Amino acid sequence: MTQRVRVHCITVTADGVGAGHDQSFDRPFGDVDPGELFAWAGATASWVNRTEPGGDRGLDDWITRDFAHGIGAEIMGRGKFGPQTGPWSDHEWQGWWGDQPPFRTPVFVLTHHPRPSLTLGETTFHFLDGTPQRAVERAKGAADGGDVRIGGGVTTLRAFLEADLIDDMHVAVTPTELGRGKRLWDTPDELTDRFHLERIPSPSGVVHHFFWRR
Repeated sequence: MTQRVRVHCITVTADGVGAGHDQSFDRPFGDVDPGELFAWAGATASWVNRTEPGGDRGLDDWITRDFAHGIGAEIMGRGKFGPQTGPWSDHEWQGWWGDQPPFRTPVFVLTHHPRPSLTLGETTFHFLDGTPQRAVERAKGAADGGDVRIGGGVTTLRAFLEADLIDDMHVAVTPTELGRGKRLWDTPDELTDRFHLERIPSPSGVVHHFFWRR
């Protein structure tokens, strides 16, 4: 079976914003409140970061249950691992994801300043200085036949879209507009030259956008 490069549960506002500026240790999404983006996912029974029983069922939950289905490796930007820039000054700090990160696969963190691989629970982080094409090649090789998920953030996802490496993509669009921040797009219709696009509204207020190659 052909390995695919996929995107799941990326969330942006109605004006395409997926993260803010001025990221810090205390503010992973910078000056954007992550609650404005991910309330729909956090309310579901199957969200990967849920630590207590409960949560909603329905369309949103069906989508979050699919987050890890068939995934053998993830690629993320350095900003999703932590807010540091430049050479790593502290290898003791092991990222935002705690002792049991939710990925449970090899994860390739894109950075111009590699560091030794790091295993936490069932997740091993590898730090890679390379092109999107090289990252996909490495991730597919480590995925044990599974698909590769591009985990974000939006700057990283844009790079993989620009390199034409994405096969399937799900983006949840919230009804809010922020007017500032890092944008995935000005409009999702920018991608319809390469992708089919289906929009499915949810009772939560988000509109799920599904893209697949033409």
